[in-house]
Amino acid sequence: MCDDDIHQGLIDDPSVSRRAFGLMTVAVAGIAGSARAAVPVVEKDVEIKTADGVADAALYYPEGKGSWPAVVIWPDVVSLRPAFREMGRRLAAEGYVVLVPNLYYRVKRAPVVEGGFNFANPEDRAKLTPMRASVTPEGTDRDAAAYLAFLDAQPQTSKKKKVGTQGYCMGGPLAFRTAGAVPGRVGAVASFHGGGLQTDQPTSPHLTLTKSHAEYLVAVADNDDKQDPTAKDRIKAALDAAKRPNKVEVYEGAAHGWTVKGSQVYNEPAAEKAWAELLALYKRALA
Repeated sequence: MCDDDIHQGLIDDPSVSRRAFGLMTVAVAGIAGSARAAVPVVEKDVEIKTADGVADAALYYPEGKGSWPAVVIWPDVVSLRPAFREMGRRLAAEGYVVLVPNLYYRVKRAPVVEGGFNFANPEDRAKLTPMRASVTPEGTDRDAAAYLAFLDAQPQTSKKKKVGTQGYCMGGPLAFRTAGAVPGRVGAVASFHGGGLQTDQPTSPHLTLTKSHAEYLVAVADNDDKQDPTAKDRIKAALDAAKRPNKVEVYEGAAHGWTVKGSQVYNEPAAEKAWAELLALYKRALA
């Protein structure tokens, strides 16, 4: 799924306190052109019964009365951790009910790695091998249905609005599969430096496009594009053939993993551009 030759470098994402998370949310919630004050956000650790067990996840939504569109954030290969918790809080402050699941709940509760993680270190990467094997196309489809059902059961979720889903690295294909698994609910899909969106396998994520009713944003890392310059053209052709509204863009100068804080390749200007594109997509498509 996530290309091992285009890795994210060193990730240093130590645990921080709940109070620190709140302070970070205040600091970041107004970025990306938002003129309004940061909205207080409720954060909950939740457990979701799936066909394969019980998934641990983080749930976020704005404080106060109201209902909002729901979003599933599929993390990258290191799964649910502080950087993605911060992302969930930030998105919720924009007016969404956000679920961030642990990809590897079948094997281990989050956080699945402690302290720093270096993709250049074979021993570090080997720790993820059995966990990654637990994420299958069929299992993802079942998980997606369970997560959306969980979100729809929350009183904060507006069931009149479509659901969004976004994925990072190996989460990109999972976001694609979500739109195919629950096509009647998903209105927007975003992939950020996602790998393996189109393969020659019968379970290729792009084959779900014929079922989907969503609009797509595919943000491609510069070094991913240089390794396979035709990949963006193939996925663009597949999206167009399925008649799905889409934007496929290479972020020049941004390396694989550029959108995720804590990564050695985090690129704040490019990450903020991607965030603004994401918010614009959701504003259009989650109606």
